[in-house]
Amino acid sequence: MKTTSSIPASCSISGADFSEADLPLLLDTDVCVAGGGTAGTAAAVSAARRGAKTVIVERGILLGGLQTMGCVYPCMPTYVDGSDTPYITDLNRRMENQGVSPVLGVESERYNGGGSSVYTAEILSLVYEEMCEEAGVSILYDASLIGAVTKDGKITECIVQTVEGLGRIRAKTFIDATGDALLSRFAGVPVEKGSETTGRNQPMSLRFEMTNIDVDRVIRFFDETLKDGRMEPSFIEKWKDDMAHGRPPFMEFAKIKSNEAFFQKAVETGELTQDDVLYIQGFSIPGKPNTMALNCPEMPPLDYSAADALSRSRAVSFGRRMMHRLAAYFVKNIPGFEKAYISREASMLGVRESWRIRGKYHLEAEDYWSARHFPDAVCRTAYPIDIHDVKLSFGEKLAKGQCYEIPYRALVTNEISNLIVAGRCISGSFAAQASFRIQPTCMSMGEAAGIAAAWGLSHDIEANAIRWEDIPKEERSYSSEG
Repeated sequence: MKTTSSIPASCSISGADFSEADLPLLLDTDVCVAGGGTAGTAAAVSAARRGAKTVIVERGILLGGLQTMGCVYPCMPTYVDGSDTPYITDLNRRMENQGVSPVLGVESERYNGGGSSVYTAEILSLVYEEMCEEAGVSILYDASLIGAVTKDGKITECIVQTVEGLGRIRAKTFIDATGDALLSRFAGVPVEKGSETTGRNQPMSLRFEMTNIDVDRVIRFFDETLKDGRMEPSFIEKWKDDMAHGRPPFMEFAKIKSNEAFFQKAVETGELTQDDVLYIQGFSIPGKPNTMALNCPEMPPLDYSAADALSRSRAVSFGRRMMHRLAAYFVKNIPGFEKAYISREASMLGVRESWRIRGKYHLEAEDYWSARHFPDAVCRTAYPIDIHDVKLSFGEKLAKGQCYEIPYRALVTNEISNLIVAGRCISGSFAAQASFRIQPTCMSMGEAAGIAAAWGLSHDIEANAIRWEDIPKEERSYSSEG
């Protein structure tokens, strides 16, 4: 199945010309990472561990982005064994040392392979700061990226808004881990957005948590009463074994075909709207007994766009109303939720896709379907092309044991020589992005970006001229399987 991008790369955003602005210099560093989320934190830690003076610019006051502020857990699995790169292995070990094992350990067709993890947000943000402190990363919180200064095909400075006002950060290499390709667009890099077929972005979510839940009764209701087909025998046996040995069990429920009538009845009674029931999913959270994370509501993509500022703002209010309707419905209708209440709302929208750069290599759906490998691959995954849109379908996932790789060339551009991009906004089609956007893959991309940035600086090679395969194998986080 071959899918190619038909939309021409759009122009980057226009911004104020800061080249002659008399603004204070906040930092002069080797590597500046814009965005302290899943990919950005990995990039900063990896660069600093290799001797590069590094700063993270983060608009919030937590590292982790959607992992922490967006309540997005668990990580979706890569569906390929051995995909965890050293950064992820180290992170998992540190989480275990904090008393929370992030690894689900459920062996089934649905959770097969690397990356099946739940990172408890409050512990993860602490661990991320500890990793940064150990590596020597500077963190600039409460700082919004508002512009970039470019000269001769390089970014010389980025402009940020802080509590002190506007300021400059000068660096030798920049890493765009904003998720929305914001730094890239400020620097004039060509970008594209949305589906080549419909023009729409993937729908956004506004996740939340509920607590005081009898999780045991919830899972029994979905398994025994609703006959939830997602509950494979291995999943149920693992849950029963955890319960028998006093371990907090991991559980999940969702609106699927086998229980669709249960949720549809709520639309008929007026308790929920049709939008409310389009996507419903909940997970238990290790380290938070009697609490579940709700991977919903999901705002309809026909009405709300991740690439429109006013639309994104309206989506927040719309999503919050959906959230409270869903919570009230769960309390009234799902056994185990009777005494539950909303204990946390995400502090950022769950954006799956917005802008993507046009880099030296453009990943396509065909790269996924052909399980393509690359000599300059920085990671591998087999996560399916997961598009949350009923009008778009790209078939089943790869056969077990197959995977595709992401080349370093998809992280760099022709236009800006000292820029590396990491995370969901690397170069790829709408369909390809629907696969590589998941957390473990973004962490591995960030890790590779940090390694490449430090290696390039130490060898006087521009970021977009680095050949990942030329970096000594023992210094790379991942080497292609060939």
